[in-house]
Amino acid sequence: MHLGYNGGWIEVVCGSMFSGKTEELIRRVIRAEIAKQKVQVFKPKLDDRYRVNQVSSHRGNNFHASVVESADEIAALIEPETSVVAIDEAQFFDWKLADLCESLANQNRRVILAGLDLDFRGEPFGPMPLLMAVAETVTKLQAICMICGGLASRTQRLIDGRPAYYEDPVIMVGASEVYEARCRQHHEVPRKLNGQ
Repeated sequence: MHLGYNGGWIEVVCGSMFSGKTEELIRRVIRAEIAKQKVQVFKPKLDDRYRVNQVSSHRGNNFHASVVESADEIAALIEPETSVVAIDEAQFFDWKLADLCESLANQNRRVILAGLDLDFRGEPFGPMPLLMAVAETVTKLQAICMICGGLASRTQRLIDGRPAYYEDPVIMVGASEVYEARCRQHHEVPRKLNGQ
């Protein structure tokens, strides 16, 4: 992607689980490497589903990544010659991530972020809304609904085969054993009644 000038910019790839966000991030990073650009990739320590020092797609594609806990840690690890910074699972980072991305773009760096735009409740997830607002480009991907086969824009959390309650914790790292892609009509988030 070239936006017609030599400055930096921010790209956000978002969508539900199983929509191909990390796959797209990896594709863009590989293309940057082919173009002989210096790339650094980061992922949150919280995401320990696959290989520790790699971003990994559900399809099994991988790319080396530094594991970090915060936006401040990313800032401290950026090397002077890096022209492309990629961050996977951006929804798990703190709100300082948007400030960092703006700063990197203002330093003429390309910033690529991938993350869930909505949590399992169907509500904006972490810093993603702000990142989408400040980005030059936003690519919203859809998965396939596991119920009807339609376009899925939501992530359904299942606990013992039932939909997770609205009151359940927002962050619960998992993959197909806990989550499904669902369309708007088949996404369910019941509330607990009387503490049950």
